Order: sequence, then structure tokens, then C-alpha cells
Amino acid sequence: MRIRFKAWARPELEASKFYVDSPQEWKGKWKEFFKNPNLPIHLELGCGKGQFISQLAVKNDNINYIAIDLVDAMLGLAKRNIEKTYSEANKEINNVVLTRFDIERILLILDKTDEIERIYINFCNPWPKGKHRKKRLTHTRQLEKYNQFLTSNGEIYFKTDDDDLFKSSLLYFEESGFEIVKKTYDLHSENISDNIETEHEKMFSEQGIKIKALIARKI
Repeated sequence: MRIRFKAWARPELEASKFYVDSPQEWKGKWKEFFKNPNLPIHLELGCGKGQFISQLAVKNDNINYIAIDLVDAMLGLAKRNIEKTYSEANKEINNVVLTRFDIERILLILDKTDEIERIYINFCNPWPKGKHRKKRLTHTRQLEKYNQFLTSNGEIYFKTDDDDLFKSSLLYFEESGFEIVKKTYDLHSENISDNIETEHEKMFSEQGIKIKALIARKI
């Protein structure tokens, strides 16, 4: 998603207690960042404006969350959304962290000692052209990286509107040593009570596009 430059985003992020500007320094030590280091860590790749992670984290204070994006403007909006959501719930922000990084280089900021138990990938760029498909966040090349810091039986939750990306991703997961434990070609027809709808999800659903989703487990 393209977004206009926001001059306020960088200063606000740098002043935030739950934003990390140099995530490489925390590689292998992410548990130490959180006030409760004994909780499991879940990761969102491409958090965008933070609508999903803000709702997810505030509902699950027994889990620590790391949310990654590459664009300051997105992360600035995510910061504000998290602050708003926690304020409305009258809760302190102590189980979520935002950071800016290129997901293709994710092994520079995470390793097996971080023990990530779950990854969320929501409506990532489908990169439809053949020469660009290796950039997909669900491509075999990327999944093999995630394998290096996911725990045994760690899971990936994936949602998309794109039929080709979903079909290809099913193969990517199987090629990379994951078991597909659940999949659907029409998520909203299943009336899942705990589904958190992202901004893209709402937009595509209103256009009549069916939402595809899966849960893959490391084996």
C-alpha cells in the first residue's frame, strides 16, 4: 500500500517507548525487551497501519508481539492506533513493539533463541510477475528463513485476497517443511468469532472478493 509521507511519524516513533529503531541490537534478546519476558512471542510481518496488531495485542496480554514494517508513515499510524486501542481498553502498552526493517533480511534481527511461536502475514504484496515472485513473504525462500527462528511446531497464519498467491503459497509451505493444518477459500463464510478483520480485508470483502486463509505448522 502506498502512503503519503508524514513528517510527524519519525519524531513520534523515536519518542515512543514501544518502538525499536535498531532491531539488529535485539537479535537473540527480544524476550528482554518486554516487561514479562516469560511470555511467548508472536510476530506480524507487514503490520501496515496497525489495525490488526493493535486489536490482537490488547486482547491477548498473555502474549508478547513484535510488528514489523518498512515505512515510517505506516509505523507512525500503527503507533497511534495502538495507543488509541490500549487507551480505550484502559491498559498499559507493555506487550507489543514496533520496528522498522526489511523483511527479506529478517535473519539479521531474529534467531532461534528468540523462540517465535507464531507469525501473522496479512494481505502481503502478491508480486504477480514471475521475476518478482521470490519477493513474496510466503515464498519458499522466505519460509526457509522463518524456519530458523520459529519454535518446534511454530505456526504461520496467512490471509490474502489473491487467488494465485494463495494457490502458490500452499505449495511453498509444503516445499518448506510446513504442514497445512487448516485452509479456507472463503474465510467469512465460516463465521469465525475470533477473526480480526484488517483494513484490506474489510475493503476486499466489501468488493465481493473472498478472503483466503490458512494455518501452517512447522514440522
